[in-house]
Amino acid sequence: MLLHQARLFIKRLGLLLLCAGVAVLIDQLSKAQVERTLLLGESADFLPPLLTWTYVQNTGAAFSMLQNGGPVFFVLAAVASAFIVVYTFKLPEKDQLSRFALGLILGGITGNIIDRIRQGYVTDFIHFQIPSISFSFAVFNGADSFLFIGVVILIILSLRREQKAAPAISLPS
Repeated sequence: MLLHQARLFIKRLGLLLLCAGVAVLIDQLSKAQVERTLLLGESADFLPPLLTWTYVQNTGAAFSMLQNGGPVFFVLAAVASAFIVVYTFKLPEKDQLSRFALGLILGGITGNIIDRIRQGYVTDFIHFQIPSISFSFAVFNGADSFLFIGVVILIILSLRREQKAAPAISLPS
C-alpha cells in the first residue's frame, strides 16, 4: 500500500517538481551571474540591439507594479503554489503537458520568492527593446519567463480542450 502511494505521488508530482526545480536552478544561476558581472544599472549587449542584460533590482511585481509589496507577494506565492500542487493531483494521469506548464509556473514563483527572501528584491536583467521604433519592454528575469511560458501553454491547452468539446455547428444548405 505504501509503495503504491509513493508511485502515485511520483507519478502525479514528479514532472511538476522536476520542471520547477530546473526552472529555479536556471533562474538562480542566471541571476547570480548577472549580479557577479554587472553593476546595478549597468547593461551588456547580448543580442544587440534587441536584447541586452541590464541589472536592476525590483521590489515590485511584474512591470515594477506594487513597489515594496512585501508580504503580499509571499501570501500570493503561497496560495498559488498550494493551488498548483493540489490541482496537479486532480489532472488526468496522462496530462503531462499541463504538469510541465504548472512546473514552469511553480519554478517561476519559487525563483522570485527566493530572491525576495534572500535580498528583499528580485533581480531582473533581461531587457528586450526595438530602438528603431522606440520600444522598450520592462526588464524581467528567467523566473518571469518561465511563469509566462507556463501560462501560455495552459491557455493553449485550455483553448484546444474547448475546441474539442464544442459541438459541431452545421449550417443549413
